[in-house]
Amino acid sequence: MTASPPSPEAGADSKAATAQWEAGPSGGECTVKVGGDWQLSDPVPNWSALLNQRAATDVRVMPQDLGKWDTSLVLFLVHGRAWCVASKHEFLAEALPDNLQKLLQQVAEVSAQKTKRKASIESPLVLASSIAKKWTGKVTEVVAFVGECTLGFVGLVRNPGRFRWMDWLVQMQQCWVTSLPIVGLVSFLVGVILAFQAALQLRQFGAAIFVADVVGLTVVREMGPMMASMIVAGGTGVGFAAQLGNMKVDEEIDALETLGIASVDFLALPRLLAVTVMMPILVVYANVLGILGGMFVSAVMLDIPVSAYWIETQESVGVSDVTSGLVKSVFFGMAIGLAGCLRGMKCDRSASGVGTATSSAVVTGMMLIVLADAVFALIYNVLGI
Repeated sequence: MTASPPSPEAGADSKAATAQWEAGPSGGECTVKVGGDWQLSDPVPNWSALLNQRAATDVRVMPQDLGKWDTSLVLFLVHGRAWCVASKHEFLAEALPDNLQKLLQQVAEVSAQKTKRKASIESPLVLASSIAKKWTGKVTEVVAFVGECTLGFVGLVRNPGRFRWMDWLVQMQQCWVTSLPIVGLVSFLVGVILAFQAALQLRQFGAAIFVADVVGLTVVREMGPMMASMIVAGGTGVGFAAQLGNMKVDEEIDALETLGIASVDFLALPRLLAVTVMMPILVVYANVLGILGGMFVSAVMLDIPVSAYWIETQESVGVSDVTSGLVKSVFFGMAIGLAGCLRGMKCDRSASGVGTATSSAVVTGMMLIVLADAVFALIYNVLGI
């Protein structure tokens, strides 16, 4: 039998020793004897160093003058069993005290449950079920919030005096002030880019004047409403989510509900109506700046007079084109308001929850905008608009 090197307390009483262990010869069954007092504050033998280069088929753990022990002995045995499993050895511990065997059994059951749970999560059927359940909950949450906002709007129509008109005006002002500069800059640059790209192709065929048609129709029907909505979603929508999320963390929304005040009517409805009303105004502003950007490129690069460009734009862009973009902008504004207010009022009660809510508000708002734009494109195509 090969004994391990003695610990610093090996010469002392066995009850005072941190650990006593020895391993049998290589080949056949290897016996590991544990004894002495085991404490977390004392060093614990290492299984890899203890049984290194031993080709034993079985590892048997035997008690020998075992004194007091705590979690350190359990950890030692758990690590030993893990080493045996990794090395494809048998771990035999039936000679240990009953209470110690029960602890080892409990640890083994917990490990088996974790492994089983991990395997079940990785199962395609269970994974698909959990994803479907998650999305069903999200859809239900959105539908419930839309229903509450609809009921709040019906209450507004029936009793306008109960609506917080001052909050509505303040939110409209904030939406206008925060979005106006960036909407103007982006729309102008979009008009410049569209005119520049169209000029490269149309100039080859001597049809440079039709740059006005391309820029006017593209900006009024698609790019103006889309770019303005995206900017508002990244600014005003995030602001709604951050404001309402902080109120949720500070339990201000709970205080309103305790006082019998509907939080949706008090907080969400003014913001929702404000961004819905302001979106068409911002879209008109974006359309004007986009057309001016195309006019600038045409005057500088193509030597097209401003008057000629403006006349061609008037001939190509009709009232139905402008109206189609404005109608879409109303629904874009509703989508932005719903996304921002929903994510803010449903966020977790933590600082990280507010950050997650703001990010989710941007993603949800932009996704709803693109989805609504696709639906309107289909409708306009069917109606021939």
